[in-house]
Amino acid sequence: MINWYDKVNIIRPDLSGYRRIIAVSDIHANLDYFQHLLEKIEFGKEDALIIAGDFLEKGERSLDTLHLIMDMVEQGNTFAVAGNCDAWTDIVEWLHNNDDMRKRWTGYMAIKRTGILYEMFRAMGVEVTMDTDVRQYLPALHETFRKELKFLEDLPTVLETDHYIFVHSGISPYIPLEEQRQGDVMKMDNFRGKGWSFNKWIIVGHWPVMLYIYDHCCANPIIDRDRRIISIDGGCVLKDDGQLNALIIPGYGSEEFTWEWYDPFPVKIALDGQKASESSYYIRWGDSEVEVLESGEEFSRCRHVRTGYEMDILTKYLFRDKEGKLCTNDCSDYELEVCPGDEVSIIEETSRGYYVKNKGTSGWYRGRIREK
Repeated sequence: MINWYDKVNIIRPDLSGYRRIIAVSDIHANLDYFQHLLEKIEFGKEDALIIAGDFLEKGERSLDTLHLIMDMVEQGNTFAVAGNCDAWTDIVEWLHNNDDMRKRWTGYMAIKRTGILYEMFRAMGVEVTMDTDVRQYLPALHETFRKELKFLEDLPTVLETDHYIFVHSGISPYIPLEEQRQGDVMKMDNFRGKGWSFNKWIIVGHWPVMLYIYDHCCANPIIDRDRRIISIDGGCVLKDDGQLNALIIPGYGSEEFTWEWYDPFPVKIALDGQKASESSYYIRWGDSEVEVLESGEEFSRCRHVRTGYEMDILTKYLFRDKEGKLCTNDCSDYELEVCPGDEVSIIEETSRGYYVKNKGTSGWYRGRIREK
């Protein structure tokens, strides 16, 4: 059973007989991305798939995603470990016994209108509002979704082999693996920023890879060979230009890592070359407060509050956070390096050019494009 304060639950399956070992993390209930990615990498029974946590929440199809992953795990070549968004044992207990937490989670479901518990209640015909007393429906929820809740309760928090450790957010090199706590390995923010190194490869999600970069945005996995850390969360659902990544290990014990990804953006052909910006900045989640210097219908000139950096931001990206601060969706003034003939994914089409992705990196392209 997953309890944030219990020691980790480790599984050690034999992965030596598989053609490829594939790791995916942070699906966040985006079933469309997940299914398209599996199709793109031609995932089959000869492969092993490790889902490194956070396959639920944020997106709109948690229950469908859970059912698919349960079926895949039952087939024997898929292994799922829990992320912080998959650990529901404590929360269901709080709905029973903790008035404050019950009020909080009822409000969360009523406002977000998404998530695994909300979808379970809705499947039972219960529309959760701020005034719903969910306690009266919990016995039916336990009975209706017994298999699903048991699957989530029994999820391991670490998958270890001779060469690799798959875990949602990170582990400490200073505590024996068996002694680490489930909550710590499911929600260890900024893992790469801690400066740690390991003897085995540690494959993690949780912290979107673009949060490790300050002057531009790139959603590709980060493979740190010096420290043996691979971070694979491509910001699926959480980032407007995010993608779902699959790390591909071509045979047990190999360090010849490659990756594939899926996003739904239309692909077009760049006709003109463009050099990369010499200087740029990336405003992102957690540090996105801005002030408007000049408001415009399409773009607004803004100053990043913490750094004082100024850039033009799409006006539709501006919003007020729950504390009333003016913030922006993740954005950058970085201009990509583009060669004629490059295939670029179109994220935004504006009067000043295109905001695109080229090989996983996002930025502005001022040239011409044509249909692929």
